[in-house]
Amino acid sequence: MKKPVIYKDIKFTKIIGGGRALGELENGKKVLAWGVLPGEIADIKQIKNKSGFIEGVATNIKQSCSERVNPQDEDSYLSTSPWQILDFASEQHYKAALIEEAFEMHNIVLPNPIEVFTDNNEYGYRNKIEFSWWWDTDLNQLDLAFFRRSTKGKIPVTKTSLAPNAINQKAINVRNILRNRGTSGRDLKTLLIRCSRHRQTAAQLYVKTEDFPKFSEDEFKKSELDSLEIIYSNPKSPASIITKRLQKWGIKALQDEILNTPFNYATEGFFQINLPVYEQALLDMKSWINHDINVVDLYSGVGSIGLTIGGNNVTLVEINENAVREMQKNIKILGKNAKAILAPSEKALEYISKDSLIIVDPPRAGLHNDVIDKLISEKPKRIIYLSCNPVTQARDIAKLSEKYGIKAHRGYNFFPKTPHIEHLAILDLY
Repeated sequence: MKKPVIYKDIKFTKIIGGGRALGELENGKKVLAWGVLPGEIADIKQIKNKSGFIEGVATNIKQSCSERVNPQDEDSYLSTSPWQILDFASEQHYKAALIEEAFEMHNIVLPNPIEVFTDNNEYGYRNKIEFSWWWDTDLNQLDLAFFRRSTKGKIPVTKTSLAPNAINQKAINVRNILRNRGTSGRDLKTLLIRCSRHRQTAAQLYVKTEDFPKFSEDEFKKSELDSLEIIYSNPKSPASIITKRLQKWGIKALQDEILNTPFNYATEGFFQINLPVYEQALLDMKSWINHDINVVDLYSGVGSIGLTIGGNNVTLVEINENAVREMQKNIKILGKNAKAILAPSEKALEYISKDSLIIVDPPRAGLHNDVIDKLISEKPKRIIYLSCNPVTQARDIAKLSEKYGIKAHRGYNFFPKTPHIEHLAILDLY
């Protein structure tokens, strides 16, 4: 095995977009590393050597800073939540600073001091976890696992502190069932588990063989899950893609409430990870919505924005057919005057008009240029832009700035102990 490259005594000065700490070699080459904080000196194991920088992971902290705390998941925190080493007050500060930096990159000065809302729940907030699998050759047994950050290697785990006990325990139940069967790790892909506020739990076991032995009724019961589905996923696909549903047991869909509005959603479907913080974002958005006009909700998922705060006349546009299927069910159950459109937002531009209020909540890549062009040409009076990536949000708002100014904004810590940030911007026509 090739000996790893170690850089000694690197001093780190700041956290940059993406969440890594920034240091520098004696020759001036930048070092971007996980597991180390600003003000610290550390030895770094190289993961990648790019032309402009080195990417690495701290192996030894030579000098620590006052912001450092002990991670709850000492072995696996880098895989799931690399800011477990950062105290929470400092995390809030850095997240506000990263929002400000993202907008400064595009010469946008935000009109108010940056506030990042949190409900102060640092752990146990994630209602969805996806585990991989690990085969321990020493003990000759199956384990749950996460991928090591920035590599293809894995690390065995028994839990993650980001999830509630209901998820961790049910994952162990499924692992134990597979251990008793003698199932090999090579036959398995992932285990996806979700948990509702009412502690309903649903899981999908993704397997690599279409002839995977069926679960018995007794095995389903031993899982203690409310729903368990066995799914064949083509081994050549890099993610947990549904190729064929092999077996299903239990409830048809999970149920949750957002601002007292009930929603059904599929285990594999898109639904918010941290509901209490999401509800605050919705309340903030609601105060800017005039329910007397048509609301168009682009990138709408299962409709959790439009169907809760969108008023009495809302159009929801979503590309994922599974999400639209659940959205249509929710519209029917709620008795809403709403229209569900299955299409990418850039192919549904006819729904953007000057007489509509537009809500956008795009993926990390941000808005499609065709959506931006349509907004500029139609000039709706207000755009409500919730983003999971302030960098692409700032880029999009810079393009929209020829017609729109930022009326209000707020950050949200949806994902404590990680570098991820949500940011809301209210854009009004000049």
